[in-house]
Amino acid sequence: IKEAVSSTAPDKIGAIAGDLAAVEEIYALKLLMASLGSKNTDCRQDGAALDPSLGRASYIFNPTIEGIEQADAVLIIGANPRFEASLLNARIRKRWRVGNLPVGVIGDVGDTRYDYEQLGAGTESLKDLADGNGKFFQMLKKATHPLVIVGQGALARSDGAAVLGQAAKLATAVNAARADWNGFAVMHTAAARVGGLDVGFVPGEGGKNVAGMLGDMDVLFLLGADEIDMAKTGGAFVVYIGTHGDQGAHRANVILPGAAYTEKSGTYVNTEGRVQQTNRAGFAPGDAREDWAILRALSDVLGKKLPFDSLPQLRAKLYSEYPHLARIDQVAAGNVDDVAKVAKLGGRLNKGAFTSPVKDFYLTNPIARASAVMAECSALAKNGFRQAAE
Repeated sequence: IKEAVSSTAPDKIGAIAGDLAAVEEIYALKLLMASLGSKNTDCRQDGAALDPSLGRASYIFNPTIEGIEQADAVLIIGANPRFEASLLNARIRKRWRVGNLPVGVIGDVGDTRYDYEQLGAGTESLKDLADGNGKFFQMLKKATHPLVIVGQGALARSDGAAVLGQAAKLATAVNAARADWNGFAVMHTAAARVGGLDVGFVPGEGGKNVAGMLGDMDVLFLLGADEIDMAKTGGAFVVYIGTHGDQGAHRANVILPGAAYTEKSGTYVNTEGRVQQTNRAGFAPGDAREDWAILRALSDVLGKKLPFDSLPQLRAKLYSEYPHLARIDQVAAGNVDDVAKVAKLGGRLNKGAFTSPVKDFYLTNPIARASAVMAECSALAKNGFRQAAE
């Protein structure tokens, strides 16, 4: 690794954080990349158009999950809550069962377990609604707590920023983003995404995102990143830090075995921006180490020693830079004014329907894909559970 890093320029070194990475290791990797002089960092494997510079309100589920129960009109854009965020979907269903909850949908949703009105498939329907047209716009306008949910299926596209802008424009038009209620809600599918955005694990000025890094790096660090197209990594020297021998491990030149979320204490930030912390339930097998410790040891080898020697020291530095991450189980609310900024995002909207990023509910990450039970569930689901019936 040292030879590969020392033989190339900083702008040819990149790092991608995966969907299950804890905040501590993402932050440690960010510090390591900065010490190497590289600005090529990204936590958005799917290319979702989420930019932390636009403010926290631009990428979290602002009304909170509990706040769904206050909603009196809901619009779902490019998301399938039942398969992408099941507990969140249960909240919508709970509110729907109380009654008087019109739900509109743009995109392919399927069976949500509650009634909804199909308003269209893609960007044309969204723009029409954002321009103030249609009966459902009036329903949102008349609602006291309108809720606009935007999924990754609407954002992980080349026109994702423009789509986000249209959704925010609609939210402001129906008064969904105000001091006493922020109903602009981004729904995530990756456990690591909000935390990664919170610590700014995105390209620095002049840096490259995931799409820009693929095929253009000499050295590529993958922190449990398995959802990218490995064929596009080209001739890069790939260093994989992860657990379950998925795509990234198969492509890697060097594998540094890390710890699964059950084998380390880690911080995660959920879709609503709530800081959560896990405790280790067991030790990582063999020579595997906690990811932050791997990065700390690697920094020594590379001659770029990171400024901590223990997890408490790492967290102390993390909290000094991002104080809200120290407030466990609390939500640092986004600034409602940021929604108005997002509403001004321009860009061309492409034609085409919004589709859910979740193709197989049971096989959404490396740990699930390594599970025989999940593989069996996936097979049964594809066969309509005919075997189970037999």
